[in-house]
Amino acid sequence: MTRYAREVAIVAFAQTEQPHPADGLSEVETLMPVLHRVLERTGLRTGDIGFTCSGSSDYLAGRAFSFTMALDGVGAWPPISESHVEMDGAWALYEAWVKLLTGEADTALVYAWGKPSAGDVSEVLTRQLDPYYTAPLWPDAVAVAALQAQALIDAGLTDEAALAAIGARSRADAGARAPGGPPDPVPPGEYAVRPLRTGDCPRSADGAAAVILAAGERARRLCRRPAWIRGIDHRVEAHSLGVRDLTDSPSTRLAAERAGAFDRPPDTAELHAPFTSQEVVLRRSLNLDSRVRVNPSGGALAADPVMATGLVRLGEAAAAIHRGASDRALAHATSGPCLQQNLVAVLEGER
Repeated sequence: MTRYAREVAIVAFAQTEQPHPADGLSEVETLMPVLHRVLERTGLRTGDIGFTCSGSSDYLAGRAFSFTMALDGVGAWPPISESHVEMDGAWALYEAWVKLLTGEADTALVYAWGKPSAGDVSEVLTRQLDPYYTAPLWPDAVAVAALQAQALIDAGLTDEAALAAIGARSRADAGARAPGGPPDPVPPGEYAVRPLRTGDCPRSADGAAAVILAAGERARRLCRRPAWIRGIDHRVEAHSLGVRDLTDSPSTRLAAERAGAFDRPPDTAELHAPFTSQEVVLRRSLNLDSRVRVNPSGGALAADPVMATGLVRLGEAAAAIHRGASDRALAHATSGPCLQQNLVAVLEGER
């Protein structure tokens, strides 16, 4: 495993407690409670943060530079060291991690939010497709994911019953953490786009997430059991779906290898798999067997605050280490159609 000049850890995580359509709430109003909670968990104030980085999408908001409104909620005066990525917040975390490695800051605040209820998110995501050959056909995100699911079924790697079991398990795990306890089993539902049923698709939700990173001894002072980032890497597949094998994810495998994920098996994996079929691909690419707890939080199938879902996977993996439920966790984030871009991080707690 690669050894870095500095040790960097996730020391706090917070997210919208019950993601749902944020009726009447602005991005700032959705984000502020999450920012307050993550700062309270470390005792830090905004002025104590050395670097701030956010992730979001102007396409979802429907207006340019929408992220500047959320920055008002963070507090940009007096002037702060700040950056933004037009990506899932997991990539904002990557930028903040690099910033801390350089020694230019000891702490970083990373946050992301998504408000898919503002429009038809499935059609908005069509703008990620190849603009010459695929996007003009206007296939929505579910239709594109169904192509991947059918390819897996045709290859004999899964079937509809196995996909339904993934959806049921994920939602049951999420429900077990809810105040009312486990809900009644969720049926697979009607076909959304064959072979995917509604139970195979993500529950779109408005929400936000935030984490705080810290380096070295500062991390140990801020958190009883920091989640140390032992490795992190991200890779990308070819843009055109026609030149890819949709049953495999070489970019995930390469990112995992570079992050040191294959040095020792994890006990927990938080996978950003918005569709049940994508969990099948990721399990194979990451060599995850039945001994690894996959998405004990419920994953994106339980709640998908687009542009924050990947950051939530990193936060959930870190939170498992904070509370002693995991010693070595793998976190994955994706962006683009059919797992086009993939980020993999390995987190560990001190024994």
